[in-house]
Amino acid sequence: MRIVKLTDARTLPFWRRPFFLLFLMAMAMPVAFSTWSALLNNFVVEVAGFDGADIGLLHTVREIPGFFAIGVIALIMVMREQVLGLVALLLLGVSTAVTAWFPQMGGILTITMLSSIGFHYFETVNQSLQLQWIDKARAPQMLGWIMAAGSGATLVAYVAIVMTWQTLGLSYNFVYLVSGGFCAAVAVFALIAYPQFEAPHPQLKTFVLRKRYWLYYALQFMAGARRQIFVVFAGFMMVERFGFDVHQVTSLFLITLVVNMLIAPLLGRIVAVFGEQRALLFEYIGLVCVFLAYGGVYFFGWGVAVAASLYVIDHIFFGLALALKTYFQKIADPADIAPTAAVAFTINHIAAVFLPVLLGLLWLVSPGAVFGLAAGMAGVSVCLALLIPRHPVPGHETRLVGYAAPQAS
Repeated sequence: MRIVKLTDARTLPFWRRPFFLLFLMAMAMPVAFSTWSALLNNFVVEVAGFDGADIGLLHTVREIPGFFAIGVIALIMVMREQVLGLVALLLLGVSTAVTAWFPQMGGILTITMLSSIGFHYFETVNQSLQLQWIDKARAPQMLGWIMAAGSGATLVAYVAIVMTWQTLGLSYNFVYLVSGGFCAAVAVFALIAYPQFEAPHPQLKTFVLRKRYWLYYALQFMAGARRQIFVVFAGFMMVERFGFDVHQVTSLFLITLVVNMLIAPLLGRIVAVFGEQRALLFEYIGLVCVFLAYGGVYFFGWGVAVAASLYVIDHIFFGLALALKTYFQKIADPADIAPTAAVAFTINHIAAVFLPVLLGLLWLVSPGAVFGLAAGMAGVSVCLALLIPRHPVPGHETRLVGYAAPQAS
């Protein structure tokens, strides 16, 4: 394959440049993954008869590959990151396409595992490539635009589902085939059409765990634990408690996407202007309030309008998580980006391996308590975010250390 240095990529046609490839991948992945997520709760309840414990088990299985994302380090020893990312994207697309072919518990768990390998390995590599290919000064704004591109592509998919699910009597099989097939087709096209881009800083191909990154690791762990509760149970609540049908769930996702698509570039601008610490503090404090309100839906019987509004607000706050990426970009040795992305993804998924199944059991007893626990986790994240410096740089990664020369470990 042709190898092109990033500095030379500007001579290529616009559609073949690295940033356009990042946009293309950002649009392909959520079409498959978000469609799978939008139909999942209805699919497993209507076809397989899942309850709260079953959905918790499914998401525990789904998160196992994220825990082993550290395997990316071994794979990039024999495969270029760009190729690995596109192969993982292809696996995600193919697995999504055949989801409805396996409607029993065992089949659903197996195909979920395969699609999850594709998703988590793609996301690990994709985050690494974004931080390597995008200049630090432009990173917050560019990451915001990439988020908007992903939301825009998913918006098209959701509009199609909402407008045609009941009208045309679509089946789960048809929708999964189309969305997964699109993702797979984009991956194949990108493998063929793009050269291999080479960043100026060669990446270490060994396990990297540095003491000076400890705050970044801690924030990743709490983000993973907290997000699992939302991903697993927020949408499930809309189906189980309020009886949402496929087109209603997708309509809720659609509203969320429109909002995110409009404000994602603004979120990037907010991070650039106010800094990572203030952006993350705003996100985490907001999430404490949102999760407490989710608990109120159960404890005080608040209605579907409140629950749906919280779902949208929740997604807005999660959009500020791009500040965690740019925080690491500012404190990291450029050669550490790829291996640390793998390590961070594993740390992010430590809690994901056991939390969904355990909280699925708690859900059977007290759904409100599940969201109360999430609020507590967001509170811990607030405390950790207070340690981020206003201007993080190597040697000044947290407020607990002063400015110093960059440390090796």
